[in-house]
Amino acid sequence: MQIFMKPGAGVLSAFLACGALLTEFKDMPLKPELIESLKRSGFVTATEVQAAAIPELLQGKNVIARAKTGTGKTAAFIIPIMQTMGSSRSIDALIIVPTRELAIQVSAFSQKVGSSLRIYTATVYGGASINVQIQALRSRPNVVVGTPGRLLDLIKQRALDLKNIKYLVLDEADVMLDMGFIEDVEEIMSYTPREKQLMLFSATMPREIIHIAERHSGGPGRVMRITVGEEEDLTVSTIKHSYAIVPPRLKFSALLAYIKEYSPKKAIIFARTKYQANAIHRILLSQNYNAILMHGGLTQAMRERSLGSFRKGAQFLIATNVAARGLDIAGITDIINFGVPDEPNIYVHRVGRSARMGKEGRAMIIADPLEKKELQDIRDYANVDMKKIELNLEPYRNMSLPINEPRRFEGRNSGHGFSRGREPHHGHSDEHGHGSGRGHFRRRGRDFHQGR
Repeated sequence: MQIFMKPGAGVLSAFLACGALLTEFKDMPLKPELIESLKRSGFVTATEVQAAAIPELLQGKNVIARAKTGTGKTAAFIIPIMQTMGSSRSIDALIIVPTRELAIQVSAFSQKVGSSLRIYTATVYGGASINVQIQALRSRPNVVVGTPGRLLDLIKQRALDLKNIKYLVLDEADVMLDMGFIEDVEEIMSYTPREKQLMLFSATMPREIIHIAERHSGGPGRVMRITVGEEEDLTVSTIKHSYAIVPPRLKFSALLAYIKEYSPKKAIIFARTKYQANAIHRILLSQNYNAILMHGGLTQAMRERSLGSFRKGAQFLIATNVAARGLDIAGITDIINFGVPDEPNIYVHRVGRSARMGKEGRAMIIADPLEKKELQDIRDYANVDMKKIELNLEPYRNMSLPINEPRRFEGRNSGHGFSRGREPHHGHSDEHGHGSGRGHFRRRGRDFHQGR
């Protein structure tokens, strides 16, 4: 682990300076009831990012921390908030996340840990009743977890007052940058007091994120930068990466062959569009696989039921990028990419659903011959060794994938500004539930914005 500090930020605490990182929560200066609550939730030993960040946050420092996906960043900021927060019924902490699924997940952990401390959490996100969420805010929670668009809606309706915020967290900060949320995030931050503790956690640390942290914490000298792991390593070392190259018409044959040969115990299959996901789901069901579907065309209730079924034992979750970020589901052994992801960083977030908290996992890409350049881009960006595998397609050659997508989603460049069949984001209706109103996606270094 490496820990960096911006000039003027002071010195590291003694045990960090000497390299003796605390690894047991019971050895940290935490309330007995908090330690007991963590123990009941299965948290006894701190991960590297938790051991590095929690003591500094307990001292009130502003922290910007980079750690790989699946290393326990949520607990790294929830625990200090629970330790230092008082018992008054006011909104003291705001946690901003990019997607509704991550909002639900972070809130669940906050509620579980905070219940014995009489600390209450409210969750707000797009795609759900705003009136219900307003009622939740009227119950005077201590912590609010939300997506940018819905938070702004509530602020502008005067249902959410942030003037007394003491802690501000940006979780998956790089994702919010990629998804075009930073303007919304900065507007939300403008409603918070100048004096507050800032916590930014991210799997990657673009320069723009560092500038935001410095701008909203009083300057470079007031931000501690923590990097866990090597700067160039974006995925955990326990993931084995592989790919297969097949003609486009045989991609589904390759999927079935991979499942047959590698027998994934629990896998997410990422499709490019909801149409493709639907087709994969139908055919896996026809092959008697226990498969669950999740994409932006489903209602929030349906998506939550899908996640519940996957957590309880379904073998496959077929999903679009709605499941690529923030989801923490135990036991995922394989990530299967049906086609090369749009961007290398999307691959990083997808594979982060596997090999969490030190476990092993596999990441597989089913590519066609025209996608070799994109494969190399991923290898270079994520700094991973990717093994080419040969699959026995013969038993499945007669099987096809019946995808009847709208013509504007076909081909590598349809002329509509969309690439290779991807779903664009359109403001409040997008599948992530952020409700930013802007609409945004990225294609090979170019940004496309859709108006309201």
